Amino acid sequence: MIKLSYRQIIDKIEREETFHAVADDYSFSIKIDDYVPFACAAIHNGHNLDKELWKNCHHTEHDRWYEEDPATGEMISGLPLTLIAHDSRFEYDLNRHPNEAIYETAWGKRLWKIPLSESLKLKAINKHENFYKVVLTLMVKLEEMFGSVVVYDLHSYNWKRWERKVPVFNIGTSNVDETKYNTAITQWQEILGKLELPIDEKVTCEVNDVFQGNGYFLKYITANTLNTLVLATEISKVYCDEETGVIFPEVVAAVRDQLKYYIQAHAHRFYDRHHSIV
Repeated sequence: MIKLSYRQIIDKIEREETFHAVADDYSFSIKIDDYVPFACAAIHNGHNLDKELWKNCHHTEHDRWYEEDPATGEMISGLPLTLIAHDSRFEYDLNRHPNEAIYETAWGKRLWKIPLSESLKLKAINKHENFYKVVLTLMVKLEEMFGSVVVYDLHSYNWKRWERKVPVFNIGTSNVDETKYNTAITQWQEILGKLELPIDEKVTCEVNDVFQGNGYFLKYITANTLNTLVLATEISKVYCDEETGVIFPEVVAAVRDQLKYYIQAHAHRFYDRHHSIV
């Protein structure tokens, strides 16, 4: 892996080069082993917080970890084309519009002891905007090369805060063309519902149960492409102890190893179905 500026990353994509890189501000990493008609993203994977914000934050490190999506980057690491965030959503949330990406309060608790300066806000928003410049370049390139693309947008959620039974996996589809992509959505649901995980819970997958797919990442890609489906996919935190922060590596490995196979299988079926009719 090499360190590159946003401009250098964009140039490499435009030249269709394969590479592994981390942004020079360490906000995210990108891996392109091959140009394929699918991509994977873990935009809430990050835990890094600008040092200037440490003492000003009301939330503890575990408070932040609890609302982030730890290990989701690892879960997609076996795929050939990935975008993985390293900065915490508490600094700026990549799944929100840039005008709303900096929290004042987070989950009912005031975030900052002293309101952030405009310079700190600008610094964070610049990273948000630069990330999306890379996303746009990548999506345009993939559609140019393949005609139709599918993006797996992986998140996690805290299942213990729910007072009812919730699924291990959830797919949010309220902002995609459910008629056009019905088969792909159904097949993805069937795949996730059959994953074999070393957990006590029965593995289930529902559509628009706990989340409906209202994130900015999905909306941005959908609005700026012609034939790209974003599958906003949530895994409940059965792969860790939400209360202590302990990760269960055997569960993460099982998710990673099965996603490596099933994402590629699903994506190739998607491509075969859609690329000739776009």
